[in-house]
Amino acid sequence: MHSEDPFTVRPATVGDAPLICALLNEIDTIEIGRPDTELHAVETDLAHPEVDLREDSWLAFEGGRLVAYALVWDDSGAERVDTDHYALPGHEAAGERLLALAERRAAERARANGASRAVLHLHLNARPTTDLAMMARRGWGRVRRYHVMTRPLSDADRAVPEPPAGLVLRDCAGEADRRRAHALIQETFAEHFDHRPRTYEQWLDDIGGGRVDWSLVWIASLGADDVAVLYSRNDRQSMAWINNIGVRRAYRGRGVAGHLLRHAFGAYAALGRDTVGLGVDTLNESGALRLYEAHGMRAHFAVDTWEVVLPAVPAGV
Repeated sequence: MHSEDPFTVRPATVGDAPLICALLNEIDTIEIGRPDTELHAVETDLAHPEVDLREDSWLAFEGGRLVAYALVWDDSGAERVDTDHYALPGHEAAGERLLALAERRAAERARANGASRAVLHLHLNARPTTDLAMMARRGWGRVRRYHVMTRPLSDADRAVPEPPAGLVLRDCAGEADRRRAHALIQETFAEHFDHRPRTYEQWLDDIGGGRVDWSLVWIASLGADDVAVLYSRNDRQSMAWINNIGVRRAYRGRGVAGHLLRHAFGAYAALGRDTVGLGVDTLNESGALRLYEAHGMRAHFAVDTWEVVLPAVPAGV
């Protein structure tokens, strides 16, 4: 921190989760009109074993009020590093300071991985509170757009259409099926933008496995072959959420993904949820966007992936 700065900066602790969650929900309300961040999601990020909060997190306070937050993590073991960054309007100096600290830490982590550069990614609402002129000035640019899509649910969704011939679904109540769901996600998302391979244990850390309702994660089989997976969660206050739908390449185009989607609609309608949502890469070559639109899902808001490429530097230099 510079002595003339009107703000103070310190690392986050796990105990700061409620404070950070409140900041993120304040920003959500500005950006999309309602709170959309759950406390457990913040807690999962802060407690992740691959994050050293003393080095990888920053909180900026002005007048005792939290006005900006940033976090860096590296799940590639190479040049790709990710960051979260949030700043309230009117606090651009604090926001830029935290982004600069995140950039520096990303360069250090890439160097520690043996990479010559850091490719840093940040997800921002298409109309964010973050100062986009500042982002551009620092060399950041948009590289991808995602849509958050939603669909209302009603009692009519409980009547799920018949599955394609021979298709059988099972949930992942057992450990073996949880591991199988992980393997299917790794296989079916291997070619997706920004996918990084994760071991089963790493994946559980990523998703906060202890909080997952495995009865809402389904594997689809045709005969002896497991052909697809749908991983969803019911721990968002605003809506049910579908994290992943993945179909193995040889079984695409047979209505498997559509049936999994309608099955999820039915399950959540039966649980009394009135809305279901998911995120989709608008450049996804599998036709996911068209599939979701065909089943009544519509764009709610957009999120952009921003990227900057930085030379890797040793820690402390």
